[in-house]
Amino acid sequence: MTSQCHSSLPSGSARSAPNRVGEAELLRAARECVLANGVRRTTLTEIARRAGVSRMTLYRRFPDVGSVVTALMTVEFGEILDLARAAERAGNVRQRLVSATVHGVRLLQAAPLLQRVVEADAELLLPYLVQRLGSTQRAAEGFLREYLVAGHADGSIRVGDPAVQARSLLLLVQSFVVTAGPATSDIDPDDLAAELTRLLDGALRPSPTPPELR
Repeated sequence: MTSQCHSSLPSGSARSAPNRVGEAELLRAARECVLANGVRRTTLTEIARRAGVSRMTLYRRFPDVGSVVTALMTVEFGEILDLARAAERAGNVRQRLVSATVHGVRLLQAAPLLQRVVEADAELLLPYLVQRLGSTQRAAEGFLREYLVAGHADGSIRVGDPAVQARSLLLLVQSFVVTAGPATSDIDPDDLAAELTRLLDGALRPSPTPPELR
């Protein structure tokens, strides 16, 4: 039986004043509810109760659960991209892109919020796989494109249309994230990460100059 996301406030406690509850606190409450119940079983009433505000106060910020979850995913995904950048290894831009991207994939594979959505509400991801790109996918594409442009400049990445290259890389790496569960059921995640490293490096490495053109 699915658990309900109840407030940690004692019965009868006064709600927090609306102007004292920031967006970060509302998103924290939403995160706790989604982790407990999944997206479909989370309601604005439950989020407001956990945040200690009225439903109307929450509604003024977010009109529905979908908008709260979108904001929450955007914030968490941005933090993961920052961590991925911080973990890039020394070297040329291609090497930095590969190390940062693989690290980002590993972080996403272990992210509790994303994995909860995959486990409980996987159908919510389908539109972003077959109909349209979402804001987090666009952010990932921008992340990749920055490296690609810099790699073209330093000569470490094969020259091409950065928009096309970024989209291709996005399609590749998101498959490693979304299907991480079944993909690692009988294969070591470290081995898959190592293979992803080789795939990215091989796809981005400039072609050697033919001897006759040297």
